[in-house]
Formats: sequence, structure tokens, C-alpha cells
Amino acid sequence: MLDRFRRSFSAKVSGLFVLLLLGLGMAIAVLCVRSAIRYMAEADQKLNRTLAAELAPRFEPHLTDGVDHAAVDSVIRSITGVNRRIEIYLLDEEGRVKALLGEPGRKLARRRVDLGPIWRFTEGAMLPIMGDDPLDAGGEKPFSVAPAEAMGQTDCYLYIILGSEQFASAADMIANSYILRGTLGGVGLIVLLGSAAGVFLFRRLTRRLRARREVVEMLAQGQLNQRVAVESEDEIGQLGIAFNRMADTLAGRLEELRRSDRMRRELIANVSHDLRSPIALIRGYLETLQLKGDAVSAEEREQYLDVALQSAQRLGEHVDALFALSKLDTQQVEPEPEPFSLAELAHDLVMQFQPRAEEQGVRLDVDLPEQLAIVRADIALTERALSNLIGNALHYTPGGGIVRVALEDENDHVRVRVADTGPGIPEDELPRIFERFYRVEKSRSRKGGGAGLGLAIAKKILDLHGSTLDVESTVGEGTTFSFALPA
Repeated sequence: MLDRFRRSFSAKVSGLFVLLLLGLGMAIAVLCVRSAIRYMAEADQKLNRTLAAELAPRFEPHLTDGVDHAAVDSVIRSITGVNRRIEIYLLDEEGRVKALLGEPGRKLARRRVDLGPIWRFTEGAMLPIMGDDPLDAGGEKPFSVAPAEAMGQTDCYLYIILGSEQFASAADMIANSYILRGTLGGVGLIVLLGSAAGVFLFRRLTRRLRARREVVEMLAQGQLNQRVAVESEDEIGQLGIAFNRMADTLAGRLEELRRSDRMRRELIANVSHDLRSPIALIRGYLETLQLKGDAVSAEEREQYLDVALQSAQRLGEHVDALFALSKLDTQQVEPEPEPFSLAELAHDLVMQFQPRAEEQGVRLDVDLPEQLAIVRADIALTERALSNLIGNALHYTPGGGIVRVALEDENDHVRVRVADTGPGIPEDELPRIFERFYRVEKSRSRKGGGAGLGLAIAKKILDLHGSTLDVESTVGEGTTFSFALPA
């Protein structure tokens, strides 16, 4: 039971609420009792304020040379009808008790009474005023007091304690007061009903928390489609909204991880194929040269070496692309911007790719305006990105097609466009062509292809420059890649 209480949030909150109500109820009960006692004291003191002044003349004749106890007892018995709950003391000018009238044999708990309350009483201060009870070492009770002459002293006091029996304890007060008992009973009933209502409400409030806990447990078990029902806009409702957002993020991240893992496997397969092919060619031709030795003619030897060299070059390009992408992914590359002519860079790259274009039967054009602004960027990285775009366009453009590189001023930037008349990219593939490890192979030939990293490298280079690599493509018509660098 205790363990269940410790694990239950609603039980803890309900327990704390019940304890709070009990504490509040006890505080109210104590306040009611104290207020009732003080009210009774005030009422009794107001009713008997002049009692001491009225009784002093009747006692003074019996206090001239000493205390005539017989006469005093007679006077007290004659006034018991006035107030049966009084104790009468004779005090000197310093508050010392000279006599307990009517009960000379009783033992006093204190021999001196504080005169401060007596002075406030005689000065007409607001009632109730509580004074020392000589029969109770720590008690204070309502009183009536008046100056009196006794034993030749004119500055004595007739000090009367009121309510000596009825106010003996708070328990007596509660037992003798129907109103007070009813009040305390009402407070107890309110505490009981409030506790029951509080426990019920807390159970209802924490029911939504329990429902959220169940959803969290199902989510932890892999049921990523589970969501919390949001029924309100309070804190618990906001918690549900935040949880649903978190669940959506987790599901999205998991899907990204799955897609990344799938692309990683595709990359390994593609890279394995792309690396295996040139390695196999290099190995095959070198083994042929080794086995045939001098039997190989000079012309065949030159042919074998050319093929091996081309394969080694392709292998180096693949490895270089992998290292470049790895550095860009791990942010090991920092651009070093400098001003340069983007027109000259584009013209030089077109000249470099011109032999390859002629070999493929593709027309490679460059469209440069007469006046073009100087850009500020990392020239080496920009060359790499533009080279990848031109190489990619040549690779997917069939013989007889056209690849055009065009530059133009655009506000405070220079816009670069690389357009081809290749087969185009399906619309559903466009959002993913820049993802690392992703390669569109469903509609494109692998002949002479790389690892599919060129576009990913180009995009990351432009991201480092604060630019974006845009793409427009129509299946059967061609594709255009573009980016802008600040002038």
C-alpha cells in the first residue's frame, strides 16, 4: 500500500491536499475556540466591570485592622446570587496579594499580580483585559478591580477574578457551548467533504496524466503512431501538444535514420561497383602484360596501359569525391573568400570539358555577357562545385544534345545556370537528389557513372557560401541547375 502511494502522483497530491485541509481545519477550530473564549471573557468583563467598585464599600468595614474572615464570608454568601464564579483578592499598592477573601486556606500559585492590566482597566482601556490569576501560575483571566481602603492603607485594590469555574479549560468551554460545538462540527464536516471532493477531482485530473503515461509506454515499445488526445488548453493539454510534437520529431528522425541507413547501403553497393570495375580493369591489363611479357606488341602495350591509366584516373576521382564529401560532412572545410572573375572560371572549365563533350558528341556552349560583376567566394570550392555540375550534365546528356553554361547579373549577385537536354529527373526524385548517398538510377544509365556524390558535394559547397543550389527539370526535355554568388 505504501509503495503504491509512493508511485501514485494522484495519491501524493490527494494526501497533501487532505493534510492541508486538516491543518486548516485545526487552525480554524483553534481560532474559533480562542475567539469564543475571548468573546465570553469580554462579555463577562463588560457585565461585571463595576462589580469591584460596588463591592468595595461592603468589604472595607471588615478590613480596617485586619481581615474579619467571618464577616467577609457572610458578605460573600450574601452576594453569591450576583456572581457565583468569582474569586476576591485584596492587593496592596505594588500588586502583592494581602488576602484571598472568603477562602483563606487556599494555596496561592503566585503572590504578586502585574499592575499593568489593572492600570489599563482603571483608565478605561478597551475590553477584554486579561489579568494574572493568583491561583494559576501562568493563567490570565478577566477581572474587575477597584481602589479600596484596608488596614489603614488607602491605595489598596479589591481584585476580583471573573469566570473562575466556567473558563477552567477550552474543553469545558466547548462542552458548555452549543454554538461552539456546532461551529466546530461544521468545520469538521467541511474538511471531510472538501477532502473527499479534492481526492475525487485530483483523480479526474490525473486521469489524463495516466492516459499520457500509457501512450508514452506504447511509444517506448516502438508504436510510433501513438499520439495523445488534446482535450484542453491548460498545462496538461499543452503537455500533450508538446508530447505529440516530440513524437512526430522522433518518428521523422527515425525515418531519416532508416533512409540514411538505406542510402548508406546503396552507397556501399554503388561505391563497391564503381571501385571494383576500375580495379578489375587495372589488375586484368597488368596481369596480361605480366603474363605475355615480350609477346605483347608495342601497340597493344600502349593500349593496355591507356586503359589501365584511365581506370586509375576514374578510381582516383571516386576516392577524391568520397574524401571531399567526408570533409564537408564533418565541417573540416572553411571557405576562404576572395574576389575573382566567375566568367573567366566558367570559360576555363568549359575549355577543360570540351574534349570530353566532343568525344560524347555533345555540344558544350558558354553564354557570357560582355560586362559581369566580380564575385567574392572561395575560388577552389566554386570551381569544384561548377565542375561537378558541368560533369553531371555531360554525363546524362546523350549524343547530339546540348549543355549550356550561362552567367548573368542578378541584383547584387551573379547567377550561374548549367542546363542540359538530357532525359530529365522525375518530379518525385527532385526533393532527394541532393541527399548524400542518394543516386537516381531508375531512369539514368550507369555507363561511366561515379558514386553519385557530385550533386551532394556541390550543394554542400554552396551551403558554405550561404547560397542555394536550385534545380528545375522536365522529364524528356532536360534539367537546369543554378546558384548565385554575391557580387
